[in-house]
Amino acid sequence: MKTLLAAAAAGLALTVSATAANAQISDDVVKIGVLTDMSSLYADATGKGSVAAVEMAVADYGGKVKGKPVQVIAADHQNKPDVGVNIARNWYDNDKVDAILDVPTSSVALPISALTREKNRIHINSGGGSSDITGTACSPNTVHWTYDTYALSNVAGKAMVKRGEDTWFFVTADYAFGMALERDAANVVKESGGKVLGDVRHPLNSSDFSSFLLQAQASKAKVVALANAGGDTTNALKQASEFGLTQGGQKMIALLQEITDTHSLGIKATQGLIVTDAFYWDMNDETRAFSKRFNEKVGHMPTMIQAGLYSATMHYLKAIEAIGTDEAPKVMAQMRATPVNDFFAKNGHIRIDGRMVHDMYLFEVKKPEESKGEWDLYKLIATVPGDEAFRPLDKGGCPLVKSN
Repeated sequence: MKTLLAAAAAGLALTVSATAANAQISDDVVKIGVLTDMSSLYADATGKGSVAAVEMAVADYGGKVKGKPVQVIAADHQNKPDVGVNIARNWYDNDKVDAILDVPTSSVALPISALTREKNRIHINSGGGSSDITGTACSPNTVHWTYDTYALSNVAGKAMVKRGEDTWFFVTADYAFGMALERDAANVVKESGGKVLGDVRHPLNSSDFSSFLLQAQASKAKVVALANAGGDTTNALKQASEFGLTQGGQKMIALLQEITDTHSLGIKATQGLIVTDAFYWDMNDETRAFSKRFNEKVGHMPTMIQAGLYSATMHYLKAIEAIGTDEAPKVMAQMRATPVNDFFAKNGHIRIDGRMVHDMYLFEVKKPEESKGEWDLYKLIATVPGDEAFRPLDKGGCPLVKSN
């Protein structure tokens, strides 16, 4: 964790050379690289669906921008920072990729953001969650589009402590994302008047959560918070049910739970679960129309990460169209200057720290008798305006904020 954050911070200290700053894309193609998890615990929430979302946006845009064809390539970073950085470096140096999108797994996303600044290209992150991406490791070349650990924690933590669920125990994935999620959630709980009774760390991609859940059960905390994601969350929830945590009166909260996770577990097993999300397919006519097309193409409803990637890709292409160049600093400036208004976000905006600010939502998983169909899984509890959901600009420690 320290090494990765240090690498990201070092990236901020790099001075872009005159050559890099003045570089023009020499080819006649706008090339987008989707760097994602194709084969492991985040594959359902990102993976092939992330690639499909970007391809859909490019196709809907017409396949060209300013007469240049738009090409999409993709790779699996295997949730390994060294693998991800090597792919990204090759893309930038040899394949002339202009922008890298998605990048789930914060331990991969942080060094990719630093490398992107060094190479003076663009990184739009939808899959990674650490709020450090727009905090101490912020970059003028990176946009954090969909969610982050602060927003997930802030929306759910305040609501639950307010309801009297004020003692928490964390079961946390032992890497950058999990620790940032626990940190941000614990701060919200304490600031809201609650207490953290303990925490336990588990390895990434765990199959056996028995010892961790027994510690959570023994703590007698009112809330057992899962500071993990993907397959780790679904495995932990399955085993929590087997151990009788909820039957014993403890409330389970998945701080990051995608709709694909809920669907996989089933509504009977997840009913009553509190979920924070940036997108749900059944919000309005626009979300339903996109999601229907996505479902027909991919075979499931889009996660917030995948819906966010469609939105981000369209915003990126519109910026190139508006200014007539794909030069990174100019495109970034145009993206920051232009509001985001589409099915994903209304009146969204990109701050100087790279955070795209938009509404977040708190959902509760429906009871089986409330559901009217396979994907009719959530009921809306609250809509939280972006300026309340995401961390205040001056609280993240981003050096770019100090210089403005």
